[in-house]
Amino acid sequence: MATEQTFIMIKPDGVQRGLIGEVISRFEKKGFYLKAMKLINVEKSFAEKHYADLSSKPFFGGLVEYIVSGPVVAMVWEGKQVVATGRKLVGATNPLAAEPGTIRGDFAVDIGMSSTGATQSRTPGRRSPCGSLRALPSGGATSTLGSMRSKMPCRHASGELASEDLPCY
Repeated sequence: MATEQTFIMIKPDGVQRGLIGEVISRFEKKGFYLKAMKLINVEKSFAEKHYADLSSKPFFGGLVEYIVSGPVVAMVWEGKQVVATGRKLVGATNPLAAEPGTIRGDFAVDIGMSSTGATQSRTPGRRSPCGSLRALPSGGATSTLGSMRSKMPCRHASGELASEDLPCY
């Protein structure tokens, strides 16, 4: 099985409530590797682009306002089956449906404040983990960890360098 990469975001309520270490710990305990991480304040234009696939939904405006309301932690995790396993670790979007033991099941209070987000698919152009981190506004960063600034080396399992528009796995 090929190594994959996935984008995981700790949302403003998760950062505010001090859940960063807990989320990182859960992914590390599953054997995944943290490849990149940035603590940033998301700009509204970036949030609108990141959630463009939800723009027709009635909650879109509130979602964008929530994401820009405080700092988020954007991360890229790597490992075998990290996309599917990451979704299971994070749990169902609705906290009432999220199983105990998942991040949302244990910590999410409201569907609008779900603490953590995860890549939903490996479809090219859809919430690319590499593109999402490359496109993060470095000027809006409150802290940058590791050597990642505006670009992050990201390769597909084949060894081919990924573009900003394609997901890594």
